[in-house]
Amino acid sequence: MTDTDTDPDTGALEQLLEQDFGTIPALIRCQAAIQPHHAALVQDDRTINYGELDALMDRVAASLQRDGVAPCDSIAICAGTSVEYAVVFLGALRAGVAVAPLAPSSTAESLVAMINDCGARVLFLDASTAALLTPVMDRVTASRVALDNSDAGEPWNAWLAPFGATPQPVEAQPEWAFNIIYSSGTTGTPKGIAQPNAMRWLHVQRGNLNGYGSKAITLVSTPLYSNTTLVAFFPTIALGGTVVLMAKFDVVGYLRLAERHRVTHSMLVPVQYQRVLAHPDFGRYDLSSFHMKFSTSAPFNAALKADILARWPGGLIEYYGMTEGGGTLMLAAHEHPDKLHTVGVPAPGHDIRLIDEEGREVPVGQTGEVVGHSGAMMTGYYNQPQKTAEAEWFDATGKRFIRTGDLGRFDEDGFLTLLDRKKDMIISGGFNVYPSDLEVVLQAHPDVAEAAVVGVPSVAWGETPIAFVVARPGAALVAAELQAWVNSRVGKTQRLTAVELVEALPRSAIGKVLKRELRDDYRGRHPGETGS
Repeated sequence: MTDTDTDPDTGALEQLLEQDFGTIPALIRCQAAIQPHHAALVQDDRTINYGELDALMDRVAASLQRDGVAPCDSIAICAGTSVEYAVVFLGALRAGVAVAPLAPSSTAESLVAMINDCGARVLFLDASTAALLTPVMDRVTASRVALDNSDAGEPWNAWLAPFGATPQPVEAQPEWAFNIIYSSGTTGTPKGIAQPNAMRWLHVQRGNLNGYGSKAITLVSTPLYSNTTLVAFFPTIALGGTVVLMAKFDVVGYLRLAERHRVTHSMLVPVQYQRVLAHPDFGRYDLSSFHMKFSTSAPFNAALKADILARWPGGLIEYYGMTEGGGTLMLAAHEHPDKLHTVGVPAPGHDIRLIDEEGREVPVGQTGEVVGHSGAMMTGYYNQPQKTAEAEWFDATGKRFIRTGDLGRFDEDGFLTLLDRKKDMIISGGFNVYPSDLEVVLQAHPDVAEAAVVGVPSVAWGETPIAFVVARPGAALVAAELQAWVNSRVGKTQRLTAVELVEALPRSAIGKVLKRELRDDYRGRHPGETGS
């Protein structure tokens, strides 16, 4: 079935979903025929129905083709969340064009590097992004379109082809790049992760297992450039649900939208759950419409999961995986309340294994690096074959796996407990020290709201753990007393060398604690102590 098919029978939709491969634009075409007046995108007081969305996607695809953007070319989007942002992304897919959604929170140097690295033919931006790019704009080779109709580029209303415009049909292939997601840069220079159409198709096909469909209402409060967001956005829109867009997350705004729109689904990162549940008015909002909540992208404290299950209606599913794809693990927390300390079991059809430093598989109960294989894997890092090779592991049969860089251990029931990022593991006096073990102890203290442990160089031990702690409101924590409290509860090799009280932990836009920033800051302030 191509994107030009308009069979109004819902059987056509079901038939398409049963195929080994199809496209999201084709599904949206079906939705427009079946339920043209059903709300697809909602932002503030603005609603775009499926008939309107389908027509807008045609206009975007026709505009790109008019400008010489061919299938397998790429565009970049760097702007705040908006209906136009979503329309451009979907319309580009209809033209067979790969989309690179970029983080406006990046530095100007990083942005221009990513725009040029992905070979974007057109950059869709807004006034705030244009202001950030001003010092490097002369190095941006892509033409510019201003989604907010500002002077950041050709105004959106002028660029968009007239109503009724239709593109030349394009049948995207499974291996074509769907999008190019750039890594957050928390481990250095961002790398472009090319995700194929086949990967996103699998995400959509499993959507009905989580209750996505025409009655689903998904509240999107994380940025549209994040893969965290997209794994909830695309199944909703492809399967005929309604996406409520939130330009910027705040707790009260989120709760009001959830109650007003009778939201059924939402993807939040752990720190968002923590902030929502901590709000004193949480219990005043009617959240009984929730069917399923999701979380990914950052460590998820077991106590926080338990609090969600106790106080927030609907199920809770935690996903563990990488933007690169490979393997995904799922924890249906509402079904396994005794496994909240884990990230669950491999998703159906996903092969997850653990390997040692020499690349050998380790038995159940032992610690190893997590590697995964599935039908949903990146093609590779865009224009970086060496980096791609470094991320791959092959078993004895030649089966390809993606390395996660995370250390974990399977229990006898097949549930995976994550220990730490391999790069974050501390080797102190020759012993492996896992920061997550220490963070669990710290978070058990009644006056600790958040904690992060990192390793810093030590003349005596090679590395030594230190903790950064955020106190609960009104608490009178004393760093030395907390350090003594923790050290009395851990092994000798795990003892903290220092505790620093901070107002907040540095985080990425999707809630990951930036441990590299904590390490670098500490070493900058304590050069003598770290042996630098």
